[in-house]
Amino acid sequence: MFMNIDWQILGFGDEGWGGVLLNAATVTVTVSLCAWFLGAILGSLLCWMQIAGSRWQQRLAAGYITVFRGVPELLVIYLFYFGGRQVVSSVGTALGFQGPFDVNGFIAGAIAIGLISGAYQSSVFRGAFYAIPKGTLEAATVTGMGRLMMFRRMIVPQALRTALPGMGNQWQSVIKESALVSVTGLVETMNQVSTAANSTQMSFFFYSVGAVIYLIITTCSDLVFRYVEKFALRGQQRANL
Repeated sequence: MFMNIDWQILGFGDEGWGGVLLNAATVTVTVSLCAWFLGAILGSLLCWMQIAGSRWQQRLAAGYITVFRGVPELLVIYLFYFGGRQVVSSVGTALGFQGPFDVNGFIAGAIAIGLISGAYQSSVFRGAFYAIPKGTLEAATVTGMGRLMMFRRMIVPQALRTALPGMGNQWQSVIKESALVSVTGLVETMNQVSTAANSTQMSFFFYSVGAVIYLIITTCSDLVFRYVEKFALRGQQRANL
């Protein structure tokens, strides 16, 4: 089937789709990075609320995690994009501004996926915290370390080493979930692939190209996370020799 295809269709000239697909892949990586970092920040906060927060903070964190792990990702994106547009229009009209009002698809998608990722990354961080040997924390307390110094020098370095594999898995999930942002009209990989497939009537070919693009992104990301994990564990590996 692919033997009869004019591969110049993927060129970077005016008649090829290579340039726009590359730009769309860049948008995919960018929105995924924003969502993943937002998820990491929220996950850290939720982890702290569950471990060291008051009772109402623990309940708030548990409720957040239950909601964003239980509601489908696409529905969350719809709520933030279409629902957010309705809210912005209502607020703008109430303040006397003239429409039309819109919500940026990039921002809405990144926030929606980031909130979902935060619910999952909180579990990653919490598991990493409980994996720290109690004896390490007790020894730090005996030597007179304050809570802030203990957090900075003992807890964070050890927890991050343990959390790296889970954070890498979450990054892979965010990359795939970013395809759902195409419903907002954002021209990312899935949106551009669909446009190319409809314009050329070559659906199987262009959706296959889209699959290859996502595989390249996830494979390269996996190599990066493996390198970072190996670098972070270099001290432990030397100690075990």
